[in-house]
Amino acid sequence: MTPDLVAQDCRVCGSKTVIAFAEVDSLSYWRCTHCQATLLADSHLPAAHTERARYEAHQNDPADLDYQQFLSRLAMPLIARLTPTRIGLDYGCGPTPAMAMILERAGHRMRSWDPFFRPDDSVFEETYDFITCSEVIEHFHRPRFEFDRMNQLLRPGGWLALMTSLQTDDERFSTWYYRRDPTHVTFYKERTLRVVASAHGWDCEFPVVNVCLMCKKTAIGQWC
Repeated sequence: MTPDLVAQDCRVCGSKTVIAFAEVDSLSYWRCTHCQATLLADSHLPAAHTERARYEAHQNDPADLDYQQFLSRLAMPLIARLTPTRIGLDYGCGPTPAMAMILERAGHRMRSWDPFFRPDDSVFEETYDFITCSEVIEHFHRPRFEFDRMNQLLRPGGWLALMTSLQTDDERFSTWYYRRDPTHVTFYKERTLRVVASAHGWDCEFPVVNVCLMCKKTAIGQWC
């Protein structure tokens, strides 16, 4: 075991059943045997200025039809489950809140938040009928905290819509394109997200590949 591999709890589920998983390109990764998350070692998490520089280099033009189509993989299944004129939060919107624009065109009212590009903490003073989190959860340094916060922001009966590339092949992890992004620090399997949902009492479904929709129980304890 290298000096980097100091024992840590799972950043996703809090479990202490975390074991050494892989060392790739001088980076150390852990595996939670409970939720199956793969975690970049705490000592290798990127600094904030490194993250921001990487995000500023992204070419995510909201007018780009291909980018709109990509986001629609998350937006369309969510829209199909929403009643009209709901209020939503795009959590981790990046420099250009394109997801919010798609949902506004569908008739919903949106707010957007991002720790680097739209750090308006007044969004945390409201609650929401739905939250979108597109290509964001893999960047979370504290996913357990973030999921707890989104749970507090969701109204009963609300939807949490997630999109991330799920890890399906441990043998190819070292060459996986998703791992090579230096700001991707937490990798999820389908089981990981089911464990997150169960911990918060959410229902959980996967309508298309790499998209997960979670529903918070209503005030009377029923699913959406």
